[in-house]
Amino acid sequence: MLNDSPASSIPVSSNLMSIMSRPSALDIYTLACGLFLAGAPWLFGFARTAGQLDAEIVGVAVVALSIGGLMAFADWEEWLKVALGVWLIAAPWLLGFVHTPAMHVSIVIGIAVTFLSLLELWLAHDPDFAGESRLH
Repeated sequence: MLNDSPASSIPVSSNLMSIMSRPSALDIYTLACGLFLAGAPWLFGFARTAGQLDAEIVGVAVVALSIGGLMAFADWEEWLKVALGVWLIAAPWLLGFVHTPAMHVSIVIGIAVTFLSLLELWLAHDPDFAGESRLH
């Protein structure tokens, strides 16, 4: 059977581009995580330590990458957010702020950023999600 709809003549790769060119809710969530992380030292009263500096720097980096992701999707941007998320999980032990409020914030936000970024990568490359049936 012939399908005369205009969407049937568009290749799947252009469908993927149209899906990923729209702002992603996942980027908005990681943006919120980055803003929360950057503001956490003031919200929770971190002492002037490595935990505070780490939260501020990584928070700003996550915000910048999320804004970039809202403008145009790129795999490298998501992989950088995954790396930052893993860093946040390991940072309390590597920088020496274990058993502090900064540790708990760092681990929770690290897990969230890693999960959201991996989910966005998975959805971007999942053929079922990028298929034509999702566009209608």
